[in-house]
Amino acid sequence: MLPCLNKKLFGVDCLGCGMQRSAALILKGEFVAAFYMYPAIYPLLFLLIFIGFNFFVSFKHDWTIKLALMIITVLTIIISYFIKMKIFF
Repeated sequence: MLPCLNKKLFGVDCLGCGMQRSAALILKGEFVAAFYMYPAIYPLLFLLIFIGFNFFVSFKHDWTIKLALMIITVLTIIISYFIKMKIFF
């Protein structure tokens, strides 16, 4: 696994810390552990799958769906980071 440069240089987790380990856990079939490692892994996977699918098939409201998935993903990343760093919660 690649080390997190932000954590190595500054000693603070970044917004993506845990994503690689979470992806590895999904590949091993440990879905609950992957969620606990990085809660934003599932919205991110849904977004990537939808973008890949939308590359081949067009929908009438595809941009709205992509925007909604992007917002959900970003909010999940930020909220889980705040919870992990014990900011505001």
